[in-house]
Amino acid sequence: MKTLSIIFILITTVFLANAQSSFYELEAKTITGETVKFESFQGKKLLIVNTASKCGFTKQYEDLEKLYKQYGGDDFLIIGFPANNFMNQEPGTNEEIMQFCSTEFGVTFPMMAKISVKGDDIHPVYKWLTVKELNGVMDSEVKWNFQKYLIDETGNLVKTLGTRVNPMDEEIIDFITN
Repeated sequence: MKTLSIIFILITTVFLANAQSSFYELEAKTITGETVKFESFQGKKLLIVNTASKCGFTKQYEDLEKLYKQYGGDDFLIIGFPANNFMNQEPGTNEEIMQFCSTEFGVTFPMMAKISVKGDDIHPVYKWLTVKELNGVMDSEVKWNFQKYLIDETGNLVKTLGTRVNPMDEEIIDFITN
Protein backbone atom coordinates (compact mmCIF):
# COMPACT_ATOMS: atom_id res chain seq x y z
CA MET A 1 0.00 0.00 0.00
CA LYS A 2 2.83 2.37 0.86
CA THR A 3 4.51 1.66 -2.52
CA LEU A 4 1.24 2.36 -4.33
CA SER A 5 0.91 5.72 -2.54
CA ILE A 6 4.46 6.69 -3.49
CA ILE A 7 3.84 5.76 -7.13
CA PHE A 8 0.61 7.81 -7.15
CA ILE A 9 2.43 10.84 -5.70
CA LEU A 10 5.22 10.55 -8.28
CA ILE A 11 2.80 10.25 -11.19
CA THR A 12 0.74 13.19 -9.92
CA THR A 13 3.86 15.31 -9.46
CA VAL A 14 5.10 14.54 -12.99
CA PHE A 15 1.66 15.27 -14.46
CA LEU A 16 1.33 18.61 -12.68
CA ALA A 17 4.86 19.65 -13.58
CA ASN A 18 4.20 18.88 -17.22
CA ALA A 19 0.77 20.55 -17.25
CA GLN A 20 2.11 24.05 -16.68
CA SER A 21 3.59 25.51 -19.81
CA SER A 22 5.94 28.42 -20.24
CA PHE A 23 4.70 31.78 -21.43
CA TYR A 24 7.86 31.94 -23.52
CA GLU A 25 6.78 28.90 -25.57
CA LEU A 26 3.88 30.91 -27.01
CA GLU A 27 3.78 32.87 -30.23
CA ALA A 28 1.34 35.08 -32.10
CA LYS A 29 1.07 36.98 -35.36
CA THR A 30 1.42 40.75 -35.38
CA ILE A 31 -1.31 42.84 -36.92
CA THR A 32 0.84 42.99 -40.08
CA GLY A 33 1.26 39.20 -40.22
CA GLU A 34 4.74 38.51 -38.81
CA THR A 35 5.14 35.74 -36.25
CA VAL A 36 6.44 36.84 -32.85
CA LYS A 37 7.93 34.20 -30.57
CA PHE A 38 7.28 35.17 -26.98
CA GLU A 39 10.75 34.05 -25.96
CA SER A 40 11.77 37.47 -27.32
CA PHE A 41 9.92 39.05 -24.35
CA GLN A 42 12.19 37.46 -21.73
CA GLY A 43 13.35 40.05 -19.20
CA LYS A 44 10.43 42.42 -19.88
CA LYS A 45 7.32 43.12 -17.85
CA LEU A 46 4.20 42.95 -20.02
CA LEU A 47 0.69 44.28 -19.99
CA ILE A 48 -1.48 42.20 -22.31
CA VAL A 49 -4.85 43.67 -23.22
CA ASN A 50 -7.71 42.62 -25.48
CA THR A 51 -8.90 45.61 -27.47
CA ALA A 52 -11.89 46.71 -29.54
CA SER A 53 -12.48 49.74 -31.74
CA LYS A 54 -16.21 50.21 -31.12
CA CYS A 55 -16.41 49.78 -27.36
CA GLY A 56 -17.29 52.26 -24.63
CA PHE A 57 -13.77 51.65 -23.29
CA THR A 58 -11.98 52.26 -26.61
CA LYS A 59 -10.70 55.57 -25.26
CA GLN A 60 -8.38 53.48 -23.06
CA TYR A 61 -6.12 53.37 -26.12
CA GLU A 62 -5.14 56.95 -25.17
CA ASP A 63 -3.92 55.94 -21.73
CA LEU A 64 -2.38 52.71 -22.99
CA GLU A 65 -0.31 54.79 -25.41
CA LYS A 66 0.52 57.32 -22.68
CA LEU A 67 1.67 54.46 -20.42
CA TYR A 68 3.72 52.97 -23.24
CA LYS A 69 5.39 56.28 -24.08
CA GLN A 70 6.23 56.86 -20.44
CA TYR A 71 7.43 53.37 -19.47
CA GLY A 72 7.75 51.27 -22.63
CA GLY A 73 11.10 50.11 -23.90
CA ASP A 74 13.69 47.57 -22.80
CA ASP A 75 11.92 46.70 -19.54
CA PHE A 76 8.19 47.03 -20.31
CA LEU A 77 5.85 46.36 -23.24
CA ILE A 78 2.14 46.61 -23.87
CA ILE A 79 0.76 44.02 -26.28
CA GLY A 80 -2.70 44.62 -27.72
CA PHE A 81 -4.86 41.78 -29.01
CA PRO A 82 -7.90 42.96 -30.98
CA ALA A 83 -10.85 40.62 -30.43
CA ASN A 84 -14.45 40.56 -31.56
CA ASN A 85 -15.85 38.42 -28.74
CA PHE A 86 -18.13 41.00 -27.18
CA MET A 87 -21.16 42.38 -29.04
CA ASN A 88 -19.33 42.66 -32.39
CA GLN A 89 -17.27 45.61 -31.11
CA GLU A 90 -14.20 44.75 -33.21
CA PRO A 91 -15.67 43.90 -36.62
CA GLY A 92 -12.80 45.29 -38.72
CA THR A 93 -9.98 43.56 -40.54
CA ASN A 94 -6.42 43.74 -39.24
CA GLU A 95 -5.74 46.51 -41.74
CA GLU A 96 -8.78 48.51 -40.61
CA ILE A 97 -7.87 48.03 -36.94
CA MET A 98 -4.28 49.13 -37.59
CA GLN A 99 -5.48 52.24 -39.44
CA PHE A 100 -7.96 53.08 -36.68
CA CYS A 101 -5.39 52.68 -33.89
CA SER A 102 -2.83 54.77 -35.74
CA THR A 103 -5.15 57.54 -36.91
CA GLU A 104 -7.40 57.89 -33.87
CA PHE A 105 -4.96 57.20 -31.03
CA GLY A 106 -1.42 57.22 -32.44
CA VAL A 107 -0.81 53.71 -31.09
CA THR A 108 2.86 52.69 -31.22
CA PHE A 109 2.83 49.71 -28.86
CA PRO A 110 2.76 46.25 -30.48
CA MET A 111 -0.62 45.18 -31.80
CA MET A 112 -1.24 41.56 -32.69
CA ALA A 113 -3.56 40.12 -35.29
CA LYS A 114 -7.24 39.89 -34.39
CA ILE A 115 -7.96 36.76 -32.33
CA SER A 116 -10.57 35.18 -30.12
CA VAL A 117 -10.06 35.58 -26.36
CA LYS A 118 -12.67 33.02 -25.27
CA GLY A 119 -14.77 30.15 -26.55
CA ASP A 120 -13.93 27.15 -28.69
CA ASP A 121 -11.59 29.17 -30.91
CA ILE A 122 -9.65 30.84 -28.07
CA HIS A 123 -6.11 31.79 -29.10
CA PRO A 124 -3.32 29.84 -27.32
CA VAL A 125 -2.05 33.02 -25.63
CA TYR A 126 -5.43 33.63 -24.02
CA LYS A 127 -5.83 29.96 -23.21
CA TRP A 128 -2.53 30.22 -21.28
CA LEU A 129 -3.66 33.44 -19.57
CA THR A 130 -7.00 32.00 -18.45
CA VAL A 131 -6.20 28.37 -17.49
CA LYS A 132 -4.42 27.71 -14.20
CA GLU A 133 -3.15 24.32 -15.39
CA LEU A 134 -1.18 26.17 -18.07
CA ASN A 135 -0.13 29.39 -16.31
CA GLY A 136 0.34 27.85 -12.86
CA VAL A 137 -1.32 30.77 -11.07
CA MET A 138 -5.06 31.19 -11.66
CA ASP A 139 -8.09 30.51 -13.76
CA SER A 140 -9.75 33.61 -15.13
CA GLU A 141 -12.37 34.57 -17.65
CA VAL A 142 -12.11 37.42 -20.11
CA LYS A 143 -15.31 39.28 -19.28
CA TRP A 144 -15.09 42.25 -21.64
CA ASN A 145 -12.85 44.32 -23.88
CA PHE A 146 -9.76 45.99 -22.36
CA GLN A 147 -9.20 43.39 -19.64
CA LYS A 148 -5.55 43.48 -18.64
CA TYR A 149 -3.06 40.74 -17.73
CA LEU A 150 0.25 41.50 -16.06
CA ILE A 151 3.23 39.24 -16.81
CA ASP A 152 6.49 39.66 -14.91
CA GLU A 153 9.97 39.71 -16.42
CA THR A 154 10.36 35.95 -15.89
CA GLY A 155 7.16 35.07 -17.77
CA ASN A 156 4.91 34.51 -14.78
CA LEU A 157 1.30 35.63 -14.72
CA VAL A 158 1.03 38.14 -11.87
CA LYS A 159 -2.52 39.43 -12.03
CA THR A 160 -5.56 40.13 -14.14
CA LEU A 161 -7.23 43.53 -14.00
CA GLY A 162 -10.73 44.29 -15.15
CA THR A 163 -11.89 46.52 -17.95
CA ARG A 164 -12.62 49.46 -15.67
CA VAL A 165 -9.04 49.61 -14.37
CA ASN A 166 -7.43 52.52 -16.21
CA PRO A 167 -4.04 51.79 -17.81
CA MET A 168 -2.53 54.64 -15.78
CA ASP A 169 -3.80 53.15 -12.51
CA GLU A 170 -1.33 53.23 -9.61
CA GLU A 171 -1.37 49.41 -9.38
CA ILE A 172 -0.13 49.09 -12.97
CA ILE A 173 2.52 51.76 -12.55
CA ASP A 174 3.71 50.08 -9.32
CA PHE A 175 3.94 46.77 -11.22
CA ILE A 176 6.09 48.40 -13.91
CA THR A 177 8.36 50.38 -11.63
CA ASN A 178 8.93 47.90 -8.78
